[in-house]
Amino acid sequence: MRVPIIAGNWKMNKTIAEARELTTAMRDDLARLAADGQIEIILCPPFLAVPEVGTLVKGTPIRVGAQNLFWETKGAFTGEVAPGMLAEVCEYVIIGHSERRQYFGESDEHVNKKLHAALANQLKPIVCVGENLAQNEAGKTGEVVGAQVRAAFAGLSDAQARGVVIAYEPIWAIGTGKAASGAGANAVIGLTIRGALADLYDEATAQAVRVQYGGSVNAKNAAEFLAQAEIDGALVGGASLVAADFVAICKAAVR
Repeated sequence: MRVPIIAGNWKMNKTIAEARELTTAMRDDLARLAADGQIEIILCPPFLAVPEVGTLVKGTPIRVGAQNLFWETKGAFTGEVAPGMLAEVCEYVIIGHSERRQYFGESDEHVNKKLHAALANQLKPIVCVGENLAQNEAGKTGEVVGAQVRAAFAGLSDAQARGVVIAYEPIWAIGTGKAASGAGANAVIGLTIRGALADLYDEATAQAVRVQYGGSVNAKNAAEFLAQAEIDGALVGGASLVAADFVAICKAAVR
């Protein structure tokens, strides 16, 4: 059985003090929900707050992740954060989020380099894939998302692939209040994403990889997505910034 994984992507929100307040407000509830291993919960604050959040959840089953990394180990790359630096303060890292692709020009090649770098430094990657509105309306969801999966996983062994989490985030549903239907997201994940993994590896590997849904997930619609057979959790944006909402989403994941 694939253990559902709920990750809160705080994006560029929360100062260190605010991150401390939010984490403290939901830490005990999240720790209780994750205590028996039925779900895995990850908090992904901005870089500067990662160590503080890590300290606050130390000794609990709550995990901590970063929102990005660079693929080089060190060097003259002003403003970037190396994977080895992150490995000292967190366990997970988000790679290839649509906002990184849209605003910072990240390509499929960049995503692949970052994925290899994360795995080489024992970080657990959450790789984001998803189509925009025009691609969705043109019926190109399968083509676009399948190509992103294949490009991201290029050069990865079967064993490495099984350690990657994928987040299906239709771009048209991120921060818009428009979420895909549970059945629609389930179909994309089952047919397109697991289909691409089966082509690259085999059906067993395709079924072993955990795939989340992301895109305007909130306390009201989380249960619909998490009840789907192919959806193994959620990558939550805005709703993860409200303690009660994020706790409610995590509760919906307990099966």
